[in-house]
Amino acid sequence: MKGNLHGAAIGLILCVLLAMASAAQAQEVAPINVNTADAELLAELPGVGPSRAEAIIEERETNGLFESADDLTRVSGIGPATVEAFRDQVEF
Repeated sequence: MKGNLHGAAIGLILCVLLAMASAAQAQEVAPINVNTADAELLAELPGVGPSRAEAIIEERETNGLFESADDLTRVSGIGPATVEAFRDQVEF
């Protein structure tokens, strides 16, 4: 009886871990192109929000396209720490 319970517990733990891994993979999204994205999409980036998203669009329209994540520090309120928070979620 103890052996069956132990085996069932291990099986249950494995199922839970597999479900968690599947959920994490499902949450992965395609990178956001900061040179074409609208404010709503840009606002989804960590540390950006609606006002900084609008500032990103204004900066790209005024001073040209961004070539790298580091270029986003041209936007007021976006520093190196913010860039690092979303670096792997953007493309150009």
